[in-house]
Amino acid sequence: MEITKDKTVADFVTENIKTAHIFKKHGIDFCCGGGISVEEACAKNNVNQLHLEKELMEVDSILDRTHNYDQWGLSFLIDHIINVHHTYVNESLPILSEYANKVAKVHGKHYTEVLEVNILFHNVANELLSHLQKEEQVLFPYIKQLINAEKENEQENIHPPFGSVNNPIRMMEHEHENAGDIFKEIAKLTNNYTPPPEACNTFRALYAKLNEFEQDLHLHIHLENNILHPKAIALEKRLG
Repeated sequence: MEITKDKTVADFVTENIKTAHIFKKHGIDFCCGGGISVEEACAKNNVNQLHLEKELMEVDSILDRTHNYDQWGLSFLIDHIINVHHTYVNESLPILSEYANKVAKVHGKHYTEVLEVNILFHNVANELLSHLQKEEQVLFPYIKQLINAEKENEQENIHPPFGSVNNPIRMMEHEHENAGDIFKEIAKLTNNYTPPPEACNTFRALYAKLNEFEQDLHLHIHLENNILHPKAIALEKRLG
């Protein structure tokens, strides 16, 4: 992506809708107030211009999603899930919330589907925040306890309050299924995240970010349901 002095914030977003999420993260108005240069926007919002421009240049860098996750140690996999996917969820939900609220308020009269999208998104957002907390405070620490017990041969010290690891895993997978179903409904309502031809930049940014979020969610759930959970169950069985 080319960065020039006369290129406005709105120009960046028009060229690549994904830049909207970068501007939003830094509190820069890319919609109504997007007719100013990046330099002016950074000065106005007290943002480090070099840092912002680096993010803009890297907006299309493709994350390596071809890792051989199945070969990773469980502890490393848990850290990856927290550092990459949980961090992504926590950073993205406030941005999406602003987009969804604004689009529903401004365009809900003519595009009634965005009113339903707004409700569905906020429902799943609340559920996901609670879900991540349960994983980070209950399930993941217990799996790490199992890992250490096997390493130190001290399995007799493990007494989880929830019985078997199967119990929290069943709950987490039920919540995964529910989140997936809500995003299927959002995708259906938005015609697979296709904004109307005349949509403003915030409208387009909402659909693009929802699409990106769903793709991350699919990988996030795959890592837990298909790799972490079965291995945690097998580990607990080995420890008796």
